[in-house]
Amino acid sequence: MIALEPIDRALLDGAHGAAAARAMAILMRYGEASGARRFVSVQSAHIDGCLYHGPSSIDFTRRFVDLGGRVHVPTTLNVAAVDVTHPEWHCGPPELIPAQSELTELHEKLGCIPTLTCAPYQRMLRPRVGEHVAWAESNAIVFVNSVLGARTDRYGDFADLCAALTGRVPMVGLHCDENRRAQCIVAIPSPDAAAMPRDLYFAAMGYVLGRRTIGQVPLLRGLPGDTTEDELKALGAAGASSGALALFHAEGVTPEADEQDIDGLPILAITAEDLQAAVTSLCPVEPGERVAAICLGTPHYSITEFHALNAAVRGRTPAPSISTFVSTSREIAAMVEADENFTPLRAFGVRLVVDTCTYLAPVVAERNGAILTTSGKYAHYGPGNLQRRIGLMTLDRCIRSAELGTVAS
Repeated sequence: MIALEPIDRALLDGAHGAAAARAMAILMRYGEASGARRFVSVQSAHIDGCLYHGPSSIDFTRRFVDLGGRVHVPTTLNVAAVDVTHPEWHCGPPELIPAQSELTELHEKLGCIPTLTCAPYQRMLRPRVGEHVAWAESNAIVFVNSVLGARTDRYGDFADLCAALTGRVPMVGLHCDENRRAQCIVAIPSPDAAAMPRDLYFAAMGYVLGRRTIGQVPLLRGLPGDTTEDELKALGAAGASSGALALFHAEGVTPEADEQDIDGLPILAITAEDLQAAVTSLCPVEPGERVAAICLGTPHYSITEFHALNAAVRGRTPAPSISTFVSTSREIAAMVEADENFTPLRAFGVRLVVDTCTYLAPVVAERNGAILTTSGKYAHYGPGNLQRRIGLMTLDRCIRSAELGTVAS
């Protein structure tokens, strides 16, 4: 039995409108199924159901619009199924563009902010440590829980919108103290000990961590003290892809790590050989193999990553057949496009894909050749989603391959 507070009863009784009442009724069923004893207020929401998967996405959202619904908390939108800003790049079904546009417009009518990014933590007022939120999108979930120390459970399509319309969620999962405690210690080698460049190291580490700790909250021991947010983003995204990782702690790095009671926890070891095996698995391409494109920005590129890419391509020229796509948010794309210091990036022919990710929305028109990426998430999902050969490698090797038109050694 769920103990309801006055706000919960008011929502159910329609005091906050018919849309909120309908959303709260759905959340009641969700809470009962998950064994919740009460609800908790959230301070923001991030919606994944805005990514068009079929008519049900539109039907569900339109119903709340017809009922006069408005979101109760600041609400951002995850990526869409297509970059409607550059329809000429879209290589998928043409009917997807108007369907996605309609779905985005419906969410905007509900008061959602059309950020259309999988990395909302890069462009908004970020949740504080301990603050409850309702975020969907796997990499955003693991980032907000682990790196920011705020609290969200795994919210999927439609439950996320219900949370936004009510500002309430069942107090279950990673909202609860007991479910955020470390359950195992994972001893890891440093990048130097693994003899692996840092960008490749964090992608591989996340991929192995996700597979080795399925259903657990791991505490990482040995992560470099100077690990950046972009590196944690890459690690978390890969782990969420390979093993549904939603929360990790890293000693000396993440906000809740030093609060953990680790006495008696089992210790797992990830070795340099494990990391190399992951890279081998995610990079089946061979030196000399033809390259079709470089795809970066999964999750969406930060402005810091753009500066690194700009420096990496300075004075370099890609082979005529090679396209380089970088997925990012509208806001960061506008910053890059307005800054004259990004001339090297433009000279290299980098195309900024907004509102989506290129492992979801096919943009590589050239069918002959592999797609190269620095993202463990892209390398994990790309082969199945795109039916293409994908190779995970360092940024430097991606750029050298773009210059050659073939996979660099």
